[in-house]
Amino acid sequence: MIDKELLEIMACPQCKAAVKLEGEKIVCTNPGCGLCYPIRDGIPVMLIDEAEKPQSR
Repeated sequence: MIDKELLEIMACPQCKAAVKLEGEKIVCTNPGCGLCYPIRDGIPVMLIDEAEKPQSR
């Protein structure tokens, strides 16, 4: 689980917007970006090359 305080200071590496936790992913809150970053072994992988493009919601 990601610490709430850590999540509050994290930002999307692509667009610098705030992020939120959704299941086992860190998701950019910017609707124009929306990249999803994986969490592996409890560590967020905040690399643009590792991010998944947003799916239609």
